[in-house]
Amino acid sequence: MSSAQSLLESRPPSVAHLFLSRLEATPDREAYRYPVPADDGASGTEQWRSLTWAQTAERVKAIAAGLLALGVRPEERVAISSSTRVEWILADMGAMCAGAAATAVYPSTNADETVYILSDSGSRAIFVENAAQLAKVVAHAERLPELGHAILFDPQADLPQVAGLEVLSLAELEKQGMAYLEEHPKAIEKTVRAIEPEQLATLIYTSGTTGRPKGVRLVHDCWSYQAVAQEAGGLLSDDVQFLWLPLSHVFGKALISGQIKTGHVMAVDGRIDRIITNLPAVRPTLMASAPRIFEKVYNGIAGRARAEGGAKYQIFLWAAKVARDYARTGQESMAATGRRRVPLPLAVQHAVADKLVYGKIRAAFGGNLRVSVSGSAALAPDIGYFFSGAGVHVLEGYGLTETSAGCIVNPADDYRVGTVGKPLPGTEVRIAEDGEILLRGPGVMRGYHNLPDKTAEVLESDGWFHTGDIGEMDKDGFVRITDRKKDVFKTSGGKYVAPTEIEGRFKAICPFVSNILVIGNGRNFCTALITLDETVIMPWAASHDLGGRSYAEVVSSPQVHELIDDFVQRVNGDLQRWQTIKKFSVLSRDLDVEHGELTPSLKVKRPVVEREYAEVIEGMYEGSREA
Repeated sequence: MSSAQSLLESRPPSVAHLFLSRLEATPDREAYRYPVPADDGASGTEQWRSLTWAQTAERVKAIAAGLLALGVRPEERVAISSSTRVEWILADMGAMCAGAAATAVYPSTNADETVYILSDSGSRAIFVENAAQLAKVVAHAERLPELGHAILFDPQADLPQVAGLEVLSLAELEKQGMAYLEEHPKAIEKTVRAIEPEQLATLIYTSGTTGRPKGVRLVHDCWSYQAVAQEAGGLLSDDVQFLWLPLSHVFGKALISGQIKTGHVMAVDGRIDRIITNLPAVRPTLMASAPRIFEKVYNGIAGRARAEGGAKYQIFLWAAKVARDYARTGQESMAATGRRRVPLPLAVQHAVADKLVYGKIRAAFGGNLRVSVSGSAALAPDIGYFFSGAGVHVLEGYGLTETSAGCIVNPADDYRVGTVGKPLPGTEVRIAEDGEILLRGPGVMRGYHNLPDKTAEVLESDGWFHTGDIGEMDKDGFVRITDRKKDVFKTSGGKYVAPTEIEGRFKAICPFVSNILVIGNGRNFCTALITLDETVIMPWAASHDLGGRSYAEVVSSPQVHELIDDFVQRVNGDLQRWQTIKKFSVLSRDLDVEHGELTPSLKVKRPVVEREYAEVIEGMYEGSREA
């Protein structure tokens, strides 16, 4: 029996069991870091504070006991509506150790959908980050008769009085929990021992780009499986992980399980605008991210080199090519022979480029980054090869909310750019006749909450889950995602187009792009909506007689249209005729979470964008003959 199989077969019933084992094994080791205002009181300055596992457990047990004191019982739902912060983790683990099931709610979710999720889940209590999140609940309390308690993370002087809803601070809940533990000192251990693997642990609602979101039922065994599979996949006990991903998203949530299993340090701060600042401060060895972060870093590096011009820009272009060639050659050699080899001249060029360029790139990530796992969307291969060659190892993985996040991940010692890697131990992969990827394993959901018909559409009786993604698996077991089944469209001429492939190619060559959507379903040619990265395009504009103009004025200028058109034509040169982008529109602002165009993990919501910019899209087809 392999060590991975042994780990899987000996996994505990729940992560709550792992948490108590972790406390017993390493009580004095650092568990979490989180930012707080600096002691000197200087405006805007911060410092990092730590919790040991013992300190973490003290707070988790107090929260769990507080929930028991409120009358929360096994599998009853406790919601969390907050950005990524250490209190989210404490609340989630508190709910788990109380035997309850956490309902994850994105803080960006509007009031109407928040109320729907709380009602559909039957949540008995909710943790809210601040007054804004609390207001969504208070304003509609009469529509939530089962919701009896709201617990506020951020303290405020006056807590509102609401009929039928008790509002209390997190500190007050912990105080009640400590009092409960004085009377029932073994209550948490007793509750955890009673947890069964198939008990409901978490409800995560899909993003709901069409219709109401569906609640994905994930049991304790899903997270226990994630914990041992991640450890088997290469997590180390001495890692320092930087966590910024939204914890209401399954990708972020799954990372907690692996961290508790290995006991490594996790630095927690969900503010996206602080990522670049936090990396040198945290100096992580491990980070999970979305492709957009790597795209922004790459565009920023390329943009600064372009702005410097002359020899520096030429050096960057040369170093970028060397990085890609070095990574591609090494990975092809590894695949063919089992050994990573590159020709001596290329190795010498790489060593020179490392001193001139790559060291600065690694320093931007903190200097200690061992690996980074990228998921949620595809990473353009050219960007993946660039970072690989520069010594920033980006391991693409694949998973869905319905599979409790990652179930296929690239191995750190043999990763292949352009693939999402190999199935984690215990996960099976099958490619259907139409190319759809099917998955089976302990991480697969037990169904959609209150939606048996929807469950039957995607989950077969023998456990195979239909992902809706198209892909292929090579002879070595590496999986490649070629497109989203529902995103592949057919032109009016009957030709199939995979838009993400075209979008990835464009992102790989255009350092100014932020987002691109290829359009063409039922049309007689393809078009594109494009947004530009403000931090890159504005310096370019200043050096091209567009200084002093606003972002909207810059991106609508003839100069920028000509600039982007050059990249469009370069991409078109490598495409089939029916795939080529005949027209494009540069939008006046970037897509964002606030307008509902991006998910909290920065994935584009195609239906939302296409609805919002319907007039722009129709304008690109105006006067064309539809077949």
